[in-house]
Amino acid sequence: MRCGDDGVRLAAAELGAELGERATLVQFSSAFCAPCRATRRLLGEVAALVPGVAHVEIDAEAHLGLVRELEILRTPTVLVLDADGRVVRRAAGQPRKADVIAALGEAV
Repeated sequence: MRCGDDGVRLAAAELGAELGERATLVQFSSAFCAPCRATRRLLGEVAALVPGVAHVEIDAEAHLGLVRELEILRTPTVLVLDADGRVVRRAAGQPRKADVIAALGEAV
């Protein structure tokens, strides 16, 4: 997971869901993406494990404006947001659980 996007912030209105109390895992997915399904399960497990963390999945094809704005180039792409919605980490491709948990450590 690479470092954040220099002050980029996302709000609940842009995500279509409320931010987590402590952090939010935002996953950009597409319909026929097998790694997206595995990533959905992984991020759901992590969000259930860590109090105050939400998991939001966004259909990249249905949100092309946001995809372009955030320069999402492939799915899955995962953004880790802090409590204020600031992007603190980003990863393209299927992340490892240990990397997601480590990235959450920076966000909370």
